[in-house]
Amino acid sequence: MCVGIPLQLIAREGIRGDVIEEGQPQVIDLSLTPEAQPGDWLLVFLGAAREVISADEAAKIAAALEGLRALMAGGDLGAAFADLEARSPELPPHLAAAAAQGRKTA
Repeated sequence: MCVGIPLQLIAREGIRGDVIEEGQPQVIDLSLTPEAQPGDWLLVFLGAAREVISADEAAKIAAALEGLRALMAGGDLGAAFADLEARSPELPPHLAAAAAQGRKTA
């Protein structure tokens, strides 16, 4: 399993992007996000940006990852998933459509 990390693009040159991860400068691949511009937040998997995301989405993902780190260190989740506690779980659109048709598989 691969975890996406929200990172803010500092600079770009072609498909090369510069970000700061945990205080350290990093170079990432932007070939899947040609629309990304400095200042944008990106969801980065294994050194490759896969999606441009909003600052709000980046903050939610960062909070969830921090909560998981705390839990793994023996602490608790705190408010890491507060945005999910106020709503019911939702199926992805393709699974919701299959469920609406009475199918058990997509």
